Amino acid sequence: MRRKTPQEKKRLSYLKDRRDDYGENAKSSRKNLPRSKAFARRSNRAHESLTLRAATGNPDDVRAEAAEQRLLSRRRRVKRKWGDRALADYLDWKLDRRAGREDGRATRLIEARDRVRRRLGRPDSD
Repeated sequence: MRRKTPQEKKRLSYLKDRRDDYGENAKSSRKNLPRSKAFARRSNRAHESLTLRAATGNPDDVRAEAAEQRLLSRRRRVKRKWGDRALADYLDWKLDRRAGREDGRATRLIEARDRVRRRLGRPDSD
């Protein structure tokens, strides 16, 4: 394997390094993701048990059919996860946001954003 130049290392870092995109502290994601998955599962189990409890009795009973329809009609809760954002996209977004807050005095921030875009081969300022 050949040795990488510092420029190649920087470009790969922008592409491969990730930043938290859940909108919360990265450390809290470690606990909140399993907690929210457990909440969804618990909610599904509770709904199913209540519905099945209402359906117990004679299988020919109308209540059993209504309970089964109620059980099948409700969509199950599911906790979806998504990957973190690439460092390049995160920096582009952050520098864009900071430049927008400066009201025309953001030449330094715009230059930094353009530098990130150039390193990745993306078009410069809009």
